[in-house]
Amino acid sequence: MAIVGIDLGTTNSLVCVFKDGKSTLIPNSIGEFLTPSCVGFDDDGEKILVGQIAKDRLISHPELTVASFKRFMGTDVKIQLAGREFTAPELSSFVIRQLKDDAEAYLGEEVTEAVISVPAYFDDNGRNATKLAGELAGLTVERIINEPSAAALAYRENYDEDATFLVVDLGGGTLDVSVVDAFDNIIEIVAVSGDNHLGGDDFNIAIADYFCKENGLVVSELSAETKAIILKQAEMCKIALNSSEPVLMYANIDGKECSVTLTNKKLVEVSASLFRRIEIPIGRALRDANLTVKDLDYVVLVGGSSKMHSVQKYIESLIGVEMKADIDPDRVVGIGAGVVSGIKARNEEIKDTILTDICPFTLGTNIINRAKNEDPLFSPIIERNTTLPASKMGTYYTVSDNQDKMVFKIYQGENMYCRDNLFLGEISIDVPKKKAAEECCEVRFSYDINGILEVDVKCVSTGETKSTLILNKNIKLTEEEIAAKRKTLDNLKILPRDEEVNKVVLARAERLFAEAFAETRDIIGNNISRFLEILATQNDRKIRCARKDFTRLLDVIENREDSFDVFMREFEFRDDDEEDYE
Repeated sequence: MAIVGIDLGTTNSLVCVFKDGKSTLIPNSIGEFLTPSCVGFDDDGEKILVGQIAKDRLISHPELTVASFKRFMGTDVKIQLAGREFTAPELSSFVIRQLKDDAEAYLGEEVTEAVISVPAYFDDNGRNATKLAGELAGLTVERIINEPSAAALAYRENYDEDATFLVVDLGGGTLDVSVVDAFDNIIEIVAVSGDNHLGGDDFNIAIADYFCKENGLVVSELSAETKAIILKQAEMCKIALNSSEPVLMYANIDGKECSVTLTNKKLVEVSASLFRRIEIPIGRALRDANLTVKDLDYVVLVGGSSKMHSVQKYIESLIGVEMKADIDPDRVVGIGAGVVSGIKARNEEIKDTILTDICPFTLGTNIINRAKNEDPLFSPIIERNTTLPASKMGTYYTVSDNQDKMVFKIYQGENMYCRDNLFLGEISIDVPKKKAAEECCEVRFSYDINGILEVDVKCVSTGETKSTLILNKNIKLTEEEIAAKRKTLDNLKILPRDEEVNKVVLARAERLFAEAFAETRDIIGNNISRFLEILATQNDRKIRCARKDFTRLLDVIENREDSFDVFMREFEFRDDDEEDYE
């Protein structure tokens, strides 16, 4: 039974295993390492579609498909999909279940446990929601690792020299910044900061809004399918700007030909507020670490959105040190999570590596606000960026005569008032009745590397002690509740791996059909029909050849190669068994 590492991303997810002395990426059923974090239903509403097939149906079937649900992890938001209601952990569990199936097919053995990465700035709710997603997928999840920490671990495998560096992790939906000190076999996370609502999706939206504004389109009046087409085009233009400029963003909207020209300069202009938000957590992380940019040896770029040319130039202008992206930013967190799975399995080749992580948020309790009793103040006990595991104590006194009980409400956050922080739970204890301030309790917080907070309260005069594990009741379910929910979700069957390969090609074709118009749309439609006819023959060899041909056709259409017109005149499916490409 194997332990794997999972990078559960906003845009893409992947799974790794520590094997033969290294973290090894595991391919999915279509041979790709990155599995889009998209979930949908098939046309009959009976089978769950996960990954590329769901992503391609975001445009053609927006009411049956959903993405970017990671942004709602740890909240009580309900997401509507195909007439059903799901939470973010439930949708994420489908992605994890798909990754689990891929890993088992690759390894030839059962996968029972996973280390899952989370944004460093995820609060307790987000972390518990991630654990729940893994449990709903049938995995034991004892270890959660911060994404920048995983990236640092992956880089440490490549660079042995001592170094202090910054990890900037800009993904599809979140930004994490970590200051890392690496020496000997120790990787120490010194400080973290971030923005849980800033990522590549926001740049897509900024480009799409600019496109609509320039073409006189009112976003609120557009259909879900049209919005999906515009966002897809925005994403493609954003990516194209990494290699050339200017680029033309073009779409046919309800028969109207709409276009806009984009450069990196224009991208920075229309996304100015997003770029300013990148600077804030970088500055905060360096201040918390008591460092300046001059103390950094280099910056490690992580996350698909860090590939953006404009983002790299912006960060380089802020910090002025070497940028490293030697390991694919899309894969580095997953590779690091795979290393942690090896450490957890006590693999002989990696077990001596030590990774010290930190508490990303301050943990504390309520104290009286004498100016306004009903609005208590926040008293920190474990400060943010404290190395884990940590155990800290505070002493608190009674505030009124004849007080017979002290109630400690536990919060997570950085704000002065309790109401502005995240409530985690509470614990109370009886105290002897005396004058105010004559009785006191010692409150100890113990926070481990897996994000579990234990609170011990001791009445000093009586010696009575009470303890509790603080777990968010809205996120943490009992074993019975998890089993019941798993049974419900298991009834929604994920598309079998052997069916998925052909379905992915069809979903891509349907997406391109929705994006195209005129002659190109006719060509795609006719070839979809032809491909379906070949699938109906159930001749595996013919299907393999046809799938290869159809994929080539779709590549030409999507990339609009110079030879497009010539290729289209010559293209046809082969009906014989002349060559098996795969």
